[in-house]
Amino acid sequence: MSARLNLFGNATAGKFFKHINSAGKAVSDSALPAATQELVKIRASQINGCGFCTDMHVKEAVAAGETDLRLHLVAVWREATVFTEAERAALELAEQGTRIADAAGGVTDEAWANAAKHYDEEQLAALVSLIALINAYNRLNVIVQQPAGDYQPGQFG
Repeated sequence: MSARLNLFGNATAGKFFKHINSAGKAVSDSALPAATQELVKIRASQINGCGFCTDMHVKEAVAAGETDLRLHLVAVWREATVFTEAERAALELAEQGTRIADAAGGVTDEAWANAAKHYDEEQLAALVSLIALINAYNRLNVIVQQPAGDYQPGQFG
């Protein structure tokens, strides 16, 4: 299986990735906990059906010390007892922010208020930016049918 378009060898895509990767660096360097960042990336990628990003972020989470149990339960986080209240709030915001087209009202006031109980303004800015960013990456990879399974942790630096 191969991608419809080689995003990693295309000049225009390369310029685009340079800019969104810089946006990603701003988020990864933020005070938003790294574990929360990976959980959000995984959940949005699952919802969007992005195998490439799911593969990447599960492997990155494992390399960072995340447990198999928590990773197996990300898709069913509401029923799982292994996530903190803060992580649950981030996952809810990520789901609602990812499913904007599915929900007539977008992100609910309740989801926002719950996230705001656990994260300060800088962390919220990082969380919102992360949700937007992972959705952009998911769409790129889903559109070109980027194959999943071969990603190695740290592959992109």
